[in-house]
Amino acid sequence: MAEKRDYYEVLGIQKGASEDEIKQAYRKAALKWHPDRWVSGTDAEKRTAEEKFKEASEAYSVLSDAGKRAKYDQFGFAGVDGAPGPDFSQGFGNLNDILENLFGGRFSFGGGGFDFGGFGFGGGSHQSGGPRTMRGRDIRTRVRLTLEEIQKGCDKEVTIERNRPCSECSGRGTKNESDIRTCPDCRGTGQVSQTVNSLFGRTVTYTTCSRCNGEGRIVSNPCRRCGGTGLERKRETIRVHIPAGVENGVQISVRGEGHAAPRGGVNGDLLLLIEELPHADFKREGENLFYTKVIPVTDAILGCEVEIPCLDGPYSLKLDPGTQSGTVQRLRGKGLPSMNGYGRGDLYVKILVWIPRKLRGSDREAIERLAASSAVKPDPTREDKALFEKESQYF
Repeated sequence: MAEKRDYYEVLGIQKGASEDEIKQAYRKAALKWHPDRWVSGTDAEKRTAEEKFKEASEAYSVLSDAGKRAKYDQFGFAGVDGAPGPDFSQGFGNLNDILENLFGGRFSFGGGGFDFGGFGFGGGSHQSGGPRTMRGRDIRTRVRLTLEEIQKGCDKEVTIERNRPCSECSGRGTKNESDIRTCPDCRGTGQVSQTVNSLFGRTVTYTTCSRCNGEGRIVSNPCRRCGGTGLERKRETIRVHIPAGVENGVQISVRGEGHAAPRGGVNGDLLLLIEELPHADFKREGENLFYTKVIPVTDAILGCEVEIPCLDGPYSLKLDPGTQSGTVQRLRGKGLPSMNGYGRGDLYVKILVWIPRKLRGSDREAIERLAASSAVKPDPTREDKALFEKESQYF
């Protein structure tokens, strides 16, 4: 029995090959060695093709599976012995099905040739089953939002210029339907074929018909208003909904609100790029908001109640006596909603204590008397130290 060849050698690729490179190598091997290609060969050629195809399929079954490939790279054949491989008990499978599973294209095999229309071996675009369905272009525009609008979600009016169906010919490209006829070059399919004979057999490639641009029909008497395109430019204002919680730079797609397509095709989309306007009070990080509150030194010493502006209305926050500058208070649920609709961020309030730079005579005397008291001498307790360490992580 012949010694097994290295799987990478079988497919002709390097050990660090990507998933796409592995697929391409197996496609090449399948096209060359699939037994259906050798039905007219000699018995020896048929046996060789069968063995080569089995060998390539086994190599692909291991290298295309991340888990099996990792074991093979580490332990060689011993790492994948006993692992289920390709089953040839029911034959070798249809080559068309194999290639379609690999690449999602349409591969018509039979009659001595291959149809690579869906795989992209020809120039232009391809459409199976008839003429191309035209699609309008997308429109991208910017929408500016305040934090208040982001917090609740809102409706915005957006003014755009876009192609719409011609009002004179109703988007047909001509007033009379009798002036629309089937393209004689592609016979209404929207594509033309070209056959090339090569070492691998007869290859049929498909390209978009240049006469009708893939539509399968041509207009002999075009509309004067739109020139036969079926489209005219219009400036329109539409109302769009912006969900709550969006972030700066997020793009929202509004389906069907882009440019219209020629002659009844599919409309493009309207792409809204969110731009968040700076806020006078808050800084944002994801769903959380950050706010700085400055209080007098006397309020910090005695304790006080301060009003914190929130997006949904003011909030009264009580500060304990002895509040230190830099203390951070967390207001749960006072941030922004999540874009996915689950949960809500918090508002972090940083307290800064304002120290006066100049004092009047009587005020200075009062502070000097206070300074003589041991109560104002720095002596952080364990609790204070733990608080400093905990709150410093937020800023």
